Amino acid sequence: MRIHLVTPANKGNVGGNRTTTERWATFLSDFGYDVQVTTSYPEEPIDLMIALHAWRNASIIKRFRRENPASPLVVLLTGTDIYKHLHRDPDVTTQSLEAATVLVGLHHRIGDAIPERFRNKVKIILQSASEPASRGKPGHEHLEVSVIAHLREEKDPLRTAYAARHLPAESAIRVRHLGRAYNSEWAEAANQETSQNPRYDWVGETDRIEVEKTLTTSHLLVISSIMEGGANVISEAIQADLPILASDIPGNVGLLGEEYAGYFPASETRALRDQLMRFERDPAFREELRQQCQRLKPAFQPETEANAVKALIYRLIH
Repeated sequence: MRIHLVTPANKGNVGGNRTTTERWATFLSDFGYDVQVTTSYPEEPIDLMIALHAWRNASIIKRFRRENPASPLVVLLTGTDIYKHLHRDPDVTTQSLEAATVLVGLHHRIGDAIPERFRNKVKIILQSASEPASRGKPGHEHLEVSVIAHLREEKDPLRTAYAARHLPAESAIRVRHLGRAYNSEWAEAANQETSQNPRYDWVGETDRIEVEKTLTTSHLLVISSIMEGGANVISEAIQADLPILASDIPGNVGLLGEEYAGYFPASETRALRDQLMRFERDPAFREELRQQCQRLKPAFQPETEANAVKALIYRLIH
């Protein structure tokens, strides 16, 4: 069985698309399939295509369906697919949804965001993460808050820094931000914030070892995105036993659940400031978030995701 997994993210890219691609490729190889990962249309015959990103891979998806009208096609929906391109470029994005045999959503609210006629194609598979290979311990001098997000519009990446500006003088909160700036304007903004805001430090792009170290030596993770298809950093934080404050967007609520206590309105600086202060001052609130994340842990384990992928492929080829 030959499977072609097409992704817009080149090898070596540390973004979420490439992380998802490589994890799925590993699962499929472990199941015994011949998996080819590429960013272009395959030259050799294939039995099944998996395309990550409906809009970015629209031309490949269209060609595959034209040349292989009866073959199974899986399209993994990203946040920009469903919350941006479906509205800004609906014709192209919708063609990919039409062509797909199955649409894989990475959080439980995906169905609410796509046209009703496609909802029967949706299969939810949550992204997983392994538990950290080694665990550090947060320090006692500061309350370490981590932000792990590339600097681009969808992530609203400086929101935590802005909120930290308004904390009372006695607060022990410090914000450490890992992530690549997507352009010079974002880099300049983050560098300026670092120089002017004593509670904020932009580290820049790092490797997975540094990300894991940050997750296990922090007291809290903040996800301030205004658009997410199902952030893998949520899985990573939960497996690292790290509580989360998250913007109340569908992509976060679709992973953490309606009853999760750690939300704040997206883009609302003062609301995030209030949640940060509550986390710092209220031990009961910290414990509530910790326990809620602990209960979610089984849903984000690699074997859970692997079994879901295996069941999906088996259904498509039998």
